[in-house]
Amino acid sequence: MPSATITKILGHLKDSGQTEFSRNEIIAISRKNGLSPEGFLNSPLYRIRRGVYGANCAPPPVSGPARPVETASAATMLMQPKLHVEVENLVVSRDPTYVPFGFFKDLVTIVQSKAFYPVFVSGLSGNGKTVMVEQVCAKLKREVIRVNISIESDEDDLIGGNTLVDGNVVHREGPVLLAMKRGAILLLDECDRGSNKLMCLQAILEGKPYFNKKTMEIVYPQPGFNIIATANTKGQGSDDGKYMSAQILDDAFLERFAITVEQEYPSSAVEKRIILKKMARADKVDEDFASKLTQWAEVIRKSFYEGSTSELISTRRLEHIVNAFAMFGDRMKAINLCISRFDTETKTSFLDLYTKVDAGVSMPTDEQEAVQYPEEEF
Repeated sequence: MPSATITKILGHLKDSGQTEFSRNEIIAISRKNGLSPEGFLNSPLYRIRRGVYGANCAPPPVSGPARPVETASAATMLMQPKLHVEVENLVVSRDPTYVPFGFFKDLVTIVQSKAFYPVFVSGLSGNGKTVMVEQVCAKLKREVIRVNISIESDEDDLIGGNTLVDGNVVHREGPVLLAMKRGAILLLDECDRGSNKLMCLQAILEGKPYFNKKTMEIVYPQPGFNIIATANTKGQGSDDGKYMSAQILDDAFLERFAITVEQEYPSSAVEKRIILKKMARADKVDEDFASKLTQWAEVIRKSFYEGSTSELISTRRLEHIVNAFAMFGDRMKAINLCISRFDTETKTSFLDLYTKVDAGVSMPTDEQEAVQYPEEEF
């Protein structure tokens, strides 16, 4: 049954003679009559479509007991108004250079089903975990809300909290509740960087309604809402120290993810296709260089898995090299610039290995630097 505030708003809307109203019109009519419009705007019963409302909408059919939509009193809503942010479209664009591999096809099946089925995707940095989730949603034209998790992420960041707007305290709704209401995919990126504050998501990870104690509202997940987390580890920390900020996550939190996927780097054949597409986008296609890069990266990864080196070349690092090559037109310079993040010994060994893979290049020397900048140019 609608609250007294909503009943009064409905009466004023019907008296106007209109059948459809914009959000701004609802706000104007409500405030003109000294009423708070938040409860009406938040109720799905009166929403015809996005941004358009009606006074004569029939309640949607429901299975089981009726679900209360508004539980906050009008006085509470007036004392603590909500900050409304209109978000029109959260569907990401398709990347024409993306090449599906690994778990992509199965993730399409999960997202397409619109079932609530939390998925935890782990894997080494730069192997395409996040972009896979985004491109699955792009393919299916599904909205996705990406939240980058850190040790500082807490309930206010995720669920929402009070904030100051023009000197007034208002309630700002967080990305989790926004995803629930829109039936969107919630992407918890770098999930293993979080702390025990992520436990605020426990009930939500079970697919249950969430009682927002700050607004006295019960939020029901809409069909299609799902949670997908990505991380470099499986939530048990990083024993080798490679991911120093990775935290040990509570087992009760991890247990609520239906499946855990171990994302590997793509095969050499797939990775070459990725590189060639990135080269085409940069308008600098060199198929021989693409073959050499994939061969070089594969040898380094094999050494990494065998424990011979503590570093590796990720697919993302290869993309950086492709972009540098497009700018400078020099294979060794592109590689040299993009692997300088490693220590000197590792960098030198990686450069030396590439000269063995590609006989047409040689290690950079001081003499080559002098040729680049002859004295008379200064």
